[in-house]
Amino acid sequence: MKRRNLLTTGTALCAWTAGLPVFIRHARAADENRFALGIASGEPTSDGLVLWTRLMGPGLSDHEAVPVQWEVAEDEAFTRIAARGTEAAEAAWAHSVHAEPSGLKAGRPYWYRFSALGQRSPTGRTRTAPAADAPDSLKLIIASCQRYDMGHYAAWRHAAAWQPDLILFLGDYIYETATPATGRVRRHTGGYVQSLSEYRARYAQYKSDPDLQTAHACAPWMTVWDDHEVDNDYAGLQGQRLQADFAAQRHSAYQAYWEHMPLPHRLKPDLTVPGASMKLYRHADWGRLARLHLLDDRQYRDPQVCPRAGRGGSNTVALRDCPELEQAQRSLLGAEQERWLAQGWDTQRRWNLVGQQTLMSRWSWSDPSGPGRGTYWTDGWDGYPHARKRLLQSLVDRQIGNAVVLGGDVHGNYVGDLQLDYDSRSSRVVATEFCGTSITSHNGSPERVVAAHRHNPHMRHARIDERGFMAFDIDDRALRAHLFVVDRVEDPDSTVRVAARYAVDPRQPGVQSG
Repeated sequence: MKRRNLLTTGTALCAWTAGLPVFIRHARAADENRFALGIASGEPTSDGLVLWTRLMGPGLSDHEAVPVQWEVAEDEAFTRIAARGTEAAEAAWAHSVHAEPSGLKAGRPYWYRFSALGQRSPTGRTRTAPAADAPDSLKLIIASCQRYDMGHYAAWRHAAAWQPDLILFLGDYIYETATPATGRVRRHTGGYVQSLSEYRARYAQYKSDPDLQTAHACAPWMTVWDDHEVDNDYAGLQGQRLQADFAAQRHSAYQAYWEHMPLPHRLKPDLTVPGASMKLYRHADWGRLARLHLLDDRQYRDPQVCPRAGRGGSNTVALRDCPELEQAQRSLLGAEQERWLAQGWDTQRRWNLVGQQTLMSRWSWSDPSGPGRGTYWTDGWDGYPHARKRLLQSLVDRQIGNAVVLGGDVHGNYVGDLQLDYDSRSSRVVATEFCGTSITSHNGSPERVVAAHRHNPHMRHARIDERGFMAFDIDDRALRAHLFVVDRVEDPDSTVRVAARYAVDPRQPGVQSG
């Protein structure tokens, strides 16, 4: 990141607060990079989007807002300005900016930048969604799980080079944990994160990475969270360690999440309720090609059953040892979100794309026809099998055959078919699943996954030794998936390769060879 185009103190950025103009009070800090965390865009519609940045550096008041100018142009040289305005970067929200230009043209690229405190930000590239009736294609990337201390972000550099139309981030943007004493590529600053200032600092460390900044500046993002933006394996208002102050921790985490994501003001968390509340699930349409359904599987879920003694969160259990797994009323999404999704399937567009956090297909670590009737991880959809079946049954009821479920969380590449009844060889395939691996985060034993794969014949691809991202070319005729894998996550300059390719026909659910 390089500061450029230093503005003089005689510009319109002069704004009076507490009797002194902002530029005078910050003059001594003029050489600080105010845009050190980069810029971003998100939530594209056919006539608008969200522009994000956060001001950094010394001298920012804890009580005063700073005016930030933004511009959107039809060309990179900014000779054709499409929209401009000024936003107040408020101290209460970490001096973050969420500008929402409107009145833009549908389905075209734009360039944007910010100015504040005598400095101008780098330029970002974004785009609007196609018009509602436009036949269009979509170059989509999904990614998740970018634990900073487990590797470098070479995957993001390669993702940006692919020139996507949209990036969908599916959770674990930060990790709240401390870095162990040894065995890590990089180190988290600070320890375990709980307070608002600590969450803000952790986001700042992640967003300081130049490859992540490049990915944010290359295309609009849409984001949903998983657990590590708050606390590992949390469920609703229950933390993994059953901590008594978890509501306050979640409150801080939700605020910091909104402060650092390119999200609109309508998604701003309500901080007046215990633990805060943020309605993150939403629909987004891409012309007449696709409807995106973005889900939240953390805020409304029932706590995981059969946890370890004295703990909340996940466990891996045999079905015979945990009959609570078969309680029909338990939900991963909550009843309201389940109804919203069932009613929101699109019968007119070519694709229904479901962006959610984790592996939806059943994955049994042992023979599901054996005496233990399979062994399952309770934090994912296997911990809520009846909720999964309700979701898939809603596709059958609405006669939706073009649903593709996108996920992350499990730090491996999984590609397979979603079925109503995994215990029946004749069960119909209802939808297709692509669960992408992590940007950096590691997993367990690859050999264990290879051994378990034979118990899960509906899964075409299952590899946890792969780090990277999934990229999709989507049009009316097919969805084509490319599994990009970095060669060495420890190397910031790592090369990337395509490990596998798959395809889906919108007229026939299920995975095909690419």
